[in-house]
Amino acid sequence: MRLLLKRGIALSITLLACLELTAKGQALKTDVDSTSTVQATSVSAAPTPQNYISRYEIFAAPSYLTTPKLNLVQRGFNADFVINVKRWFSVGGDYSNLSGNTDIVPQELTPALQQLLASSVPPGTLIAVPYKSAAQTFGAGPQFNFRRLRRASFFVRPAGGGLHETITLNPDNPLTGALVAQIVPSRKKSDLTLFYGVGGGVDLNMSKHVGVRFAADFVHYKLFSDLLATGQNGVRLSVAPIFRFGGSVK
Repeated sequence: MRLLLKRGIALSITLLACLELTAKGQALKTDVDSTSTVQATSVSAAPTPQNYISRYEIFAAPSYLTTPKLNLVQRGFNADFVINVKRWFSVGGDYSNLSGNTDIVPQELTPALQQLLASSVPPGTLIAVPYKSAAQTFGAGPQFNFRRLRRASFFVRPAGGGLHETITLNPDNPLTGALVAQIVPSRKKSDLTLFYGVGGGVDLNMSKHVGVRFAADFVHYKLFSDLLATGQNGVRLSVAPIFRFGGSVK
């Protein structure tokens, strides 16, 4: 996924540069025909803002969420629906569905559970319980846009909403099986919590109605407070086409 993102960014930047050079070349040719060379150079060097700002935007993308403290990587998809109220201001909703696998280790547990393990397991015994994680996020809020360039739009937004996470523990030996039976008898646990942070990104405008969005969100949340000792920080990355429609916004 990281390699895909790097290649996608490099390809899109190259394409954007080619589009900008083409647009500047066309503008320069037109200006030379009608005015002096000095006037043409001045006009072509100035930033060209976007003329058409659609009322609505839809974005659906492969997504990648990493939680370093838990050594957890989850993959899935992310979707946005945005309403542009002004050229610079939007409101929208966000949804993502992701899943992944990792191990839970004693160092991640609450002090009370660590003491329980210390009294139940011989010193020096390594414990790691594999588990599968499935997450859904729901968010909504404002977005602030910067549209001073014709071929690129930048945006920032507060990231906030709800996170629903389900973990399924899969002990792979008798010892971890006995410990899981004592701590989480059903082997499955769910939690719903709030997350908050900040997000942003860039849209590369390929045409009037289609672009490519690169988005990143940095968030904090605290899941399973009766199981995990501390809160977690997560980074979500998404890249895919964005589609625009509706009348132009002033």
